[in-house]
Amino acid sequence: MKIKLTSVSIDDYDKALNFYTNILGFQLKRDIPLGGGARWITVVSPDEPNGTELLLEPNAKYPAMKALKESLVKDGIPFTAFEVNDVQKEYDRLKKLGVEFTAEPTNVGSAIVAVLNDTCGNLIQIFKPTAE
Repeated sequence: MKIKLTSVSIDDYDKALNFYTNILGFQLKRDIPLGGGARWITVVSPDEPNGTELLLEPNAKYPAMKALKESLVKDGIPFTAFEVNDVQKEYDRLKKLGVEFTAEPTNVGSAIVAVLNDTCGNLIQIFKPTAE
């Protein structure tokens, strides 16, 4: 069994695609029109173009997802996490691009972590394990 697709809940396709590609640096893998304005959009790491795809999934039809996201943000809990090579370097790069962080790089023992706002209603953690 392998994880090949996971998702993040979004509120706007174009805004999310811009953030996840032009700001975070993922690359577009699929953008398939589904009719009625719906799209199947996935992005991947440029380091693993055939790796796990991240589906940018709209939450407008799912009131429960909107409530979940709002609760997670209120409690400061990230929706998902992405591993980076250097948390401080990535934090500095993203800050220069105007990304809002809710937690600066912090050593939590097993990892260095920081938490950012993805502009789509999610908190996203970036991390680097301190020991493998």
